[in-house]
Amino acid sequence: MKKNLLIIGAGGVAHVTAHKAAMNNDVLGDICIASRTQSKCDEIIASVKRMKHLKNPRRKLYSRQLDALDIPATVKLIQETKSEMVINLGNAFINMSVLEACLQTGAVYMDTAIHEDPDKVCEQPPWYANYEWKRKGRCKEAGLTAILGVGFDPGVVNAYCALAQKKYFDKIDTIDIMDVNAGSHGKYFATNFDPEINFREFIKVWTWIDRQWKEYPTHSVKRIYDFPVAGPCPIYLNGHDELHSLSKNIDANSIRFWMGFGNHYINVFTVLRTLGFLDHLPVTLTTGQEVVPLKVVKALLPDPKTLAPGYTGKTCIGNFVRGWKNGKYREVFIYQVSDHHACYEEVESQGISYTAGVPPVAAAMLVAQGIWDPKTMVNVEELDPEPFIAILDQIGLPTDVKMIKPGSKYSFDGTVRDLAVELAESTATVTVSAANPIVAIDAKFQAAALKKLAAPAKKAKKAVKAKAKKPAAKKAVAKKVVAKKAKKAGKKK
Repeated sequence: MKKNLLIIGAGGVAHVTAHKAAMNNDVLGDICIASRTQSKCDEIIASVKRMKHLKNPRRKLYSRQLDALDIPATVKLIQETKSEMVINLGNAFINMSVLEACLQTGAVYMDTAIHEDPDKVCEQPPWYANYEWKRKGRCKEAGLTAILGVGFDPGVVNAYCALAQKKYFDKIDTIDIMDVNAGSHGKYFATNFDPEINFREFIKVWTWIDRQWKEYPTHSVKRIYDFPVAGPCPIYLNGHDELHSLSKNIDANSIRFWMGFGNHYINVFTVLRTLGFLDHLPVTLTTGQEVVPLKVVKALLPDPKTLAPGYTGKTCIGNFVRGWKNGKYREVFIYQVSDHHACYEEVESQGISYTAGVPPVAAAMLVAQGIWDPKTMVNVEELDPEPFIAILDQIGLPTDVKMIKPGSKYSFDGTVRDLAVELAESTATVTVSAANPIVAIDAKFQAAALKKLAAPAKKAKKAVKAKAKKPAAKKAVAKKVVAKKAKKAGKKK
């Protein structure tokens, strides 16, 4: 049994985690939120109190200032707050420092993303082997529970893989993890989480195909899938954290990750990358000053937390799994749908932060109750998925399971064809108004909109013509009637 939770980080995901932790503080105990900027922690606490989410008012909810790269300072904070569980929601550069502090204090370690070196992007796979897994032996020796990647993806989708293996399949052929955001934030361009980490993800595509790592160019392999609630969305083969543990822990021939991108996003991303604005290493200006282009872009883009109030639409994230059960081939889609506006109404957050911020709380509740306590380092798919999914159902992320008829319109085949064929089908066409750059519409949708816009005018024009013809038509009919009457009168004479 564990008590007292330290949340490190004060971004959009930490905001949601703090709300959900406060709503379950009867299980989790006191909650401390720590970040380099303490005022951001205090803003989260004010939101929790404003929404009246502190379930047990006798339990503390408070903040501290912390540079999590400072290991002694993190050790001291864990000890002072008597935190037996730590959820690391800071940027991906601090993972090893926080993990080291947990090793020194015995506090349970949890995070939602893989560690990254600021000077390296998309390293050789599997990424976990470059940093986290090197500490696995120390965790086991110390009897320390460390749960890696326990957000949604990675996290819940890992649990979906474990659930598929445990309950729905005897043998798995392929797993296609698909993540789409069919929502609208009303901004010209913005990322839904830290822009720096977001863009670093898309430099290379490492994917697990036929039990080996394969590399593809970014946004080179495109499919369109009709998602539950979200509808038809374009998705692109992408590299992602979870592939780097699932390839080791789940017995499947291919495990791929697909993310939804609109043409406008791809257009802006491609321009930024081509011009060098997404470079992660410093460049020297004519003034002699050094700047990192990617950090400049991050500073110019909206803070993901500010997108929440006006966000509308749905998200859909799930695993499309193909394989065999009792000798018969089957396809199953295990997924979760969230609504941006509903998330804001509940915790003053947008849906992307919500889906990432709720799962760590479910994991912490399982740890606190002794249900998840491996006393070593694990990825989520190595733990029993059912109690995790059961808690998620209760605290805001209900799971749906759909049996798919193989070969039907809802089937999905993620087989990657020859690259030349894939490239020919993965183009992005965008029309932008120079006078109003906020107008960025796919050409086909713009054509449909213009046609729809022209329809009322066309109808009105027809009506005017018809009206103009009406008096003339009446006059002609009247003349005919008079002539007919005159003719009849003449015959009678």
